[in-house]
Amino acid sequence: MNALSPPPEPEILVRKIRGRRHGGHHGGAWKVAYADFVTAMMAFFLLLWLLGATNEEQRKGIADYFAPTVLPSDRSGGSNGVMGGRSIVEPEGNAPHPQLSGIRPAAPFQTRHDRTSLRRADEDVRLARVAEAIRSRIRSDPGLKDLADQLRLEVTQEGLRIELIDRADYSMFRSGTAEMDPRAKALLATVADAIRDLPNGLAVRGHTDSVPFSGSSPLNNWTLSTSRAEATREVLARHGIGPERFRRLEGLADTEPFNPHDPFDPRNRRISMTLLRE
Repeated sequence: MNALSPPPEPEILVRKIRGRRHGGHHGGAWKVAYADFVTAMMAFFLLLWLLGATNEEQRKGIADYFAPTVLPSDRSGGSNGVMGGRSIVEPEGNAPHPQLSGIRPAAPFQTRHDRTSLRRADEDVRLARVAEAIRSRIRSDPGLKDLADQLRLEVTQEGLRIELIDRADYSMFRSGTAEMDPRAKALLATVADAIRDLPNGLAVRGHTDSVPFSGSSPLNNWTLSTSRAEATREVLARHGIGPERFRRLEGLADTEPFNPHDPFDPRNRRISMTLLRE
């Protein structure tokens, strides 16, 4: 080698290292498949549990939830969900209502309906006591006790109805007139004594049977029933019933018979006094 010639270039060796080949990268597809499998198994075991824990009606309720045309059951506990408000743990399937514990506060006020019902019940009791007082007075009077069966008392929607009813062998008025029999006046006086101090208003009605007047008479059953109602009012007024107590005075002729099956029944002739509710 000549001293003036350049030194030789160093030889560069490149070593390639090759790793072992694998079957390739699988990614996460197997995880998705496994998750689907676990979900399906959970759903399967949940189905088995539901079949064992529910009765036929409850299972029908679950099935109906997925039928959009089925209306909610009328036994629903207030929910339109899968179970329709029903409980799996209750024997009959009805969800129990929540129970309040501790001291419950008193209602701050009663509803208007409750107050009206209480007043109505209290007034019924008072009217029944008035009716019993009238009966007791009639029975204890030797001159009137044989007329007790002609006195009819009834608590109605309107008030205490007091009816004096004719019978075949006794009439309170002379036939075809408004002239009252003395015993009928005494009977009315006893009624007036029993109701004199009460605040209730009065409605008085006269009733007749269907026996017509003769063709030459200017009267009819309308005028007769009205005249008898007025005669009754006069007797009550003479025994202390003030004019402000009278609310209605009516003559109904034979339109409201006591015995609708026999328009000529003497009991259809009667005087009706109603002690009106306050």
